[in-house]
Amino acid sequence: MLQILTAIDDFLYYPVLIIIMAIVGLYFTGKTRFVQIRQFRESCRLIMEKPADKAHVSSFQALMVSTASRVGTGNIIGVSTAICLGGPGAVFWMWLMCIIGASSAFIESTLAQIYKQKDPSGGCYGGPAFYIERVVKGRRWLSILFCFFLLATYAFGFQMLCSFNLQSSFAAYSFYDQKITPVIVGGILALLTAYCLFGGGKRIVRLTEIIVPFMGLFYVLISLVVIVVHIKNIPLMFSEIFRDAFNFRSIFGGISGSCMIYGIKRGLYSNEAGVGSAPNASASASVTHPVKQGLVQTVSVYIDTMLLCTATALMCLSSGVRHDATTSGAPYVQAAIGSVFGKAGPIFITVAMTMFAFTTLLGNLYYTDNALTYMNRNQKPSKRFMNVFYLVCVAIIFIGAIIPMDAAWAFADISMGGMTIINLPCCLVLSSIAIKALKDYEKQKKSGIDPTFHAASVGIPDDEDNYWRD
Repeated sequence: MLQILTAIDDFLYYPVLIIIMAIVGLYFTGKTRFVQIRQFRESCRLIMEKPADKAHVSSFQALMVSTASRVGTGNIIGVSTAICLGGPGAVFWMWLMCIIGASSAFIESTLAQIYKQKDPSGGCYGGPAFYIERVVKGRRWLSILFCFFLLATYAFGFQMLCSFNLQSSFAAYSFYDQKITPVIVGGILALLTAYCLFGGGKRIVRLTEIIVPFMGLFYVLISLVVIVVHIKNIPLMFSEIFRDAFNFRSIFGGISGSCMIYGIKRGLYSNEAGVGSAPNASASASVTHPVKQGLVQTVSVYIDTMLLCTATALMCLSSGVRHDATTSGAPYVQAAIGSVFGKAGPIFITVAMTMFAFTTLLGNLYYTDNALTYMNRNQKPSKRFMNVFYLVCVAIIFIGAIIPMDAAWAFADISMGGMTIINLPCCLVLSSIAIKALKDYEKQKKSGIDPTFHAASVGIPDDEDNYWRD
C-alpha cells in the first residue's frame, strides 16, 4: 500500500501538479501585475477593516480562520522533513512557490467572494464548490468531486499527519517507547478533540485561540535567538540554500526526491495557496468589495511561509546540526533549538507542537462542515450524521499517531493534490472575472472612494443567483 501511495504521489507532483501550479501561478502573477507584491501595503491595511454589521464575520476573523488551518505542525515538521530529505535548496523553492502561490490565493479568495451566497441571517457563505459549479455550467459533479477530495484532505489526510507529527515530537525524550507512546499520545489527542467536537470543550477552544497567536510570535522570537547565536554560520547557510537549489544534476537525477519537489510539496502543504481551502473562510467575510478579501488572504500565505516556515528553516540550518533522513521531522528542529537552550529546547517544541496541532485539528473540520453542507444541497446534515462523522474523524486522529511517517505524508499529499488539480484550472477559467474585479477596485481607489462591488460590473447577469446582484 505504501509503494502504491508513493508512486501516485510522485506522479501527481511531477510532472502534473508542478506544471499546473507554475503555469497558473505565473499567469495570475502576470495578469494581476504582481498584485501580491504591488498591493501588499493595501492588504495589510484591509486586515483591520470592520464590517458594517458587527454581527457579521470581519476580514480579520476570516483571515484568522484560514491562518489557523495554515499555521500548524507543517511549519515545524514539514520544513524539517523538506530539508532533511530534499536538501537545503528546498527552502528556496518553498519561498518561490510562496510568492507565485500568493497570486493564486488572491484569485481563489476573490472568486469565492464574488460567487458567495446569502444565508438566512443575512450573512454569507461559499467556497470553491460554488465557483467550480459555474465552470461546468451549473452541473454539480465536479464540485462534488472537489468536496470529496476536501473531505479526504481535511477529515483524514491532514488529521492523520497532524497527529503523527505531534507524537513524533516526543521521540526526543528518554521515556519514548515506539510501541506505547504513539498510542498514548494519539489516544489523548483523540479524546480531547472529541470533547471539543461534541460541545464540551468551548473553554479549551477559546483558550487555544488566544494562546496560539502568541505561541506563534514566541516561536519566531526563539528562532531569532538561535539564528543570532549562530550568526557566524549565516553566510554559509545562504550559500548552502542557493547552491543546493540550483544543483540541477541533483534535481533532475532523482526528481521525486529532489529539493525542488520537497520544497513545492511542503510549501503547498503549509500555506495551501491554490488548494481551495482558504476560500471557504474567505467567502464568510462581510466586505464591500470581493478584492478586499482576496488581498487579505495573500497576507495569510506570507505569514505562514515567509515568517513561520522561514523561521524554522533558518533556525535549523544556522545551528549547524546535521540533517539527513535519520533526523527528519521533530528531532532535527529539537536538536537545532537545543543547541542554544539545552534540554528546554525540545520541551518548547513539544508545547508549540501541541498548541498548533490542537487548533489545526479543529480548524480543519471547519472546512469539512462547509463541504458537507454543499454536498447536502446547501442544507446542514442531520445531527446524527454529524455525530457519526465526528466519531470517524476522532478515530482517524488516533490512527494517524501510530501509522508510518511515509504513509501519512503520501496520503495527505495525494488528497491535497486532488483538490489543487481541480481548483486551479477552474480558477484559471474564471480568472478574467477576478481580474475585472481587481481593475474595478483599483479604479475606485484611484478616485478616492471606498470601493463597492456590483456583479454587473464584471459581467455577471442580474438574474443569476448571487450575493452581489443588484
